[in-house]
Amino acid sequence: MLVLSVVMILPIIYIFNHAFKPYHELFIYPPKFFVQEPNIQNFVELFWVTSNSIVPVSRYLFNSLFISAASVIGVTAVSALCAYPLSKHPFPGRKFIFAVILLMLMFTPEVIQIPRYLVVSQLGIMNTYLGHLLPVLALPVGVFLLKQFVDQIPDSLLEASRIDGANEFIVFFRIIIPMCMPAIATVAILSFQNSWGNVETSMLFMQDDEMKNFPFFLSTLTNNLANNVARQGAAAVAALIMLVPNLVFFIILQGKVISTMAHSGIK
Repeated sequence: MLVLSVVMILPIIYIFNHAFKPYHELFIYPPKFFVQEPNIQNFVELFWVTSNSIVPVSRYLFNSLFISAASVIGVTAVSALCAYPLSKHPFPGRKFIFAVILLMLMFTPEVIQIPRYLVVSQLGIMNTYLGHLLPVLALPVGVFLLKQFVDQIPDSLLEASRIDGANEFIVFFRIIIPMCMPAIATVAILSFQNSWGNVETSMLFMQDDEMKNFPFFLSTLTNNLANNVARQGAAAVAALIMLVPNLVFFIILQGKVISTMAHSGIK
């Protein structure tokens, strides 16, 4: 298990080393896993590239941070509000709805690009923050994890609270949400990862550059160049920048993720 754990973290170690490699090490053959002569030239190159952009890089960063924060709040709220009635309210058709949600786990984002575009276009939210947020609000795996967690809360506990005078609002926010915090933390991580690295909404739904996000800007660093060598150092640093927030977010909440997987029967 220890060996497998080391193998799992090798890509992370490689990305950190890759960002500090000088150009002659980036293209050396055979490639070296660890950096031999580390320097910050790639960071300087990225700073130079971003300083020449028409739209300030701070604008792209603000867009990404705002969209990611709104996505974490929105996705966890929508997933919890969907999972609770599916688990504890036996209304007609709930098994069919849950089966549809499970079926949605099978679809890749590319399959639903056209329906997403049509919905965003018809709603008139192109080139707005809502255009970034709405397509990622529905997270089927988030609903699945939260429903599995809510299923384990005893019905007798909810009935006792209702007998004591609690309405559905109090039951949801005072009992369901506190007892599902590990699952909510996991959904928050998945939502953050989904939003932070998302370039689809910027490519399809945003026409103005100032409405696009940081990952889209980084993806343009090496595009439309005459060769594959230019800006590869900046691209290596860009990969590191995309990794660090996800890594920090996961490290902070990793205990909750392990608890969620154990309680959801996913091992």
